[in-house]
Amino acid sequence: MSALRLAVAVLTACIVLTHGHAAVAQHFRVGTWKTAQTIQPFFYQEFLPAGDTAEVFAFTNPADQKTALLAGSLDITGTTLAHAIQSAVMGQPVVVVAALCHKASALVVRSDGPVRTVADLRGRRIGHVPGTMHEILLRETLAAAGLSPTTDVTLVRVDFFDMATALAQGAIDAFLSGEPFPSVAVARGYGRILAYPYYDGAVGTINAALLVTRAMIEQHPAAVQRLVDAHARATEALRRDRNRWLERAQSFGTPRPVLEQAAGNIELAWAMDAAFIGRARALGERMQALGVIDRQPDYDRLFDLRFVGHVDLRSTAE
Repeated sequence: MSALRLAVAVLTACIVLTHGHAAVAQHFRVGTWKTAQTIQPFFYQEFLPAGDTAEVFAFTNPADQKTALLAGSLDITGTTLAHAIQSAVMGQPVVVVAALCHKASALVVRSDGPVRTVADLRGRRIGHVPGTMHEILLRETLAAAGLSPTTDVTLVRVDFFDMATALAQGAIDAFLSGEPFPSVAVARGYGRILAYPYYDGAVGTINAALLVTRAMIEQHPAAVQRLVDAHARATEALRRDRNRWLERAQSFGTPRPVLEQAAGNIELAWAMDAAFIGRARALGERMQALGVIDRQPDYDRLFDLRFVGHVDLRSTAE
């Protein structure tokens, strides 16, 4: 084979592997939550190349998802950006390869309680999940109201899926979590939205992302690209078809009217760029100021934009 033909063959192989259309079929293990804002993995099978398969594992908190990823039980998983930053600070070999969702948070109190402002939470028990974007939002919201999360309120660890029940039973006085649980509490009459505690300015509404290990990127970059492609295709398809999105979310056990209310507080996502990383840096600075982390991670190593930069949004059927 001539040098020219060899060069063409190598280039062609690189292009094929980048988009995954002729790569060896692979079985992917994907972690996520069963919520409307983290639903895309349940559609990956439809958008992966022929022969690839996706098995989805549902978790109730991002720490367990990350642990499963590092243990080799998952190939890719959703996590909150706050947890990704914390993991990187701890030196764990994780890399963010795509956005998953924005917004989706709310601070909820008992509808029959006396709390009318955030300052009224003094002395109250507040449900949260440590290491999540919601924890950072909660701490920032309390600080803005002049409340200390360690001395003025009691933070109670409650899994997201148990928060509405804990509020209804009086085990907590408030919680800050993702949808649909705030909307569930409102729909059932025992909860009231106190605030939508989104950052303004530098941080914005970033929330969750997709995480892989550094070894996965180094050893199987084409597989990562196929997963990110499937994620982007699924996200765009659900954005176009609201009914299909909410119909599948309803299968997780949340009534359609509740999902209709929650949908206005949810933004499905996949794209990342330099501005996105800038918002994550601003988030990390807030986390350090709040004492959640003691130093900043290496953001250039934590985020890899190559895969979203090469996304192929064409259907695998095309």
